[in-house]
Amino acid sequence: MWGTLYVVATPIGNLRDITLRALDVLRGVHTIAAEDTRTTRGLLSHHGIASRLLSLHGHNERDRIEGIGALLKAGQDVALVSDAGTPAVSDPGAKLVRALGDLGFRIVPVPGPSAAIAALSVSGEESPCVLFCGFLPSKSAARRKALQSLKSVPWALVFFEAPHRIAECIADLGEVLGGGRRICMARELTKLHETVHACTLAEAPAWLARDHQKKGEFVLVVGAGPDSPAAHGEEGERVLRLLLRDLPVSRAAELAAQITGENRKELYRRALELKERAGG
Repeated sequence: MWGTLYVVATPIGNLRDITLRALDVLRGVHTIAAEDTRTTRGLLSHHGIASRLLSLHGHNERDRIEGIGALLKAGQDVALVSDAGTPAVSDPGAKLVRALGDLGFRIVPVPGPSAAIAALSVSGEESPCVLFCGFLPSKSAARRKALQSLKSVPWALVFFEAPHRIAECIADLGEVLGGGRRICMARELTKLHETVHACTLAEAPAWLARDHQKKGEFVLVVGAGPDSPAAHGEEGERVLRLLLRDLPVSRAAELAAQITGENRKELYRRALELKERAGG
């Protein structure tokens, strides 16, 4: 029987953030294909695992496909890991997974840590849809062009960014998307100097101006744009709260609908909820 390729999520910082299943898989496979064998060797050593390591990174991924396929054909199981988090998501591995999947090999995910999901969970964003964008282009002109294409997306946006480009990236985000949009900046997640800070894009450069805040990898969660359903909902509730101070529920809902363009019946329902929460 052919072996299985396991796509194994590993910690994004704290070495204890690894599942029992992931440890079982890493112990049991014949070979672990790792983005950086030095990084993965440290993780394996911490957990007392001595499986064989093979490098697989952005420069040799295509060349590794045949060799890993041969291992699988020989009945050997292989685990794919990145330096941190879930492989093949803004990390090497997608080409390998696709090629081996097309050849009929069994591909099994072993889920676990994800920097994007971790940041989203502490961002406070309520957008019903989220667009994961990964890394933006490193050059400013290309980055702004990419952001222009995202400007009308009515959802929260999630980006990865390196510390040496974070200030330029934040500046371009504010210029293209607008300084009023909310951003949550998550730095060094699960590590000793973990920092999570939310503010507007206009306020973000001042926070970043502190030198110590520019160290470590960043995950950026930019709030939904002004035309999103979530943003409309927030605006409608804000207007309702103001109007309900002086007006009955029905009149407040009617005026809020005229001001925001939202559905009057939905605003009436939410106005009743607000009045009930406020004790009548």
